[in-house]
Amino acid sequence: MKLYIKNMVCDRCKRVVREELQQLGIDTTSVELGEVETVDEVDAENLNAVKAILIKNGFELLDDRKLALVENIKTLVIDEIQNLKGNKPAQMNFSDYLSERIGYEYSYLSNLFSSETGQTIEHYIIAQKVEKVKEWLSYNELTLSEMAWRLSYSSTAHLSNQFKKVTGVTPGEFKKNTGTRKALDKVGSV
Repeated sequence: MKLYIKNMVCDRCKRVVREELQQLGIDTTSVELGEVETVDEVDAENLNAVKAILIKNGFELLDDRKLALVENIKTLVIDEIQNLKGNKPAQMNFSDYLSERIGYEYSYLSNLFSSETGQTIEHYIIAQKVEKVKEWLSYNELTLSEMAWRLSYSSTAHLSNQFKKVTGVTPGEFKKNTGTRKALDKVGSV
């Protein structure tokens, strides 16, 4: 049985979900970001226990297939930008990548994402990139041009302009003032 789970954004999230399901006596064949495959069907009583334990840990069980698709889009974007998985070929744009990975036309995914979240996929991608830049700025390990290159920006100026548009400050000002970062499941929230 497949369970779709909202707010799974990192490997720690996968570990927490796996451990919590094991404690409930639910065996899994795979635990991925936003998706869990169980060995057996989960009955209604256990499903209620799963929902409760997920909520306790900051997750949410998705019953709606459309919401599950939106979470899948978010997960793929987070994997590529925040976790630097590198599954998306550098020359491929995100729209083609998402279509290929999810198996739906991009126009459908785009309309669905916008209607469910109130923002475009493009704005969500930009918000994730800006959050990654904030992380790198706080660690002071990379130059702005290295960040631009790693995030596939055409130039440092393009990255700086998008950063300022989203945050209201330049990357340099953010670094000086040690601005605040957001939890990944809150990035791009309207």
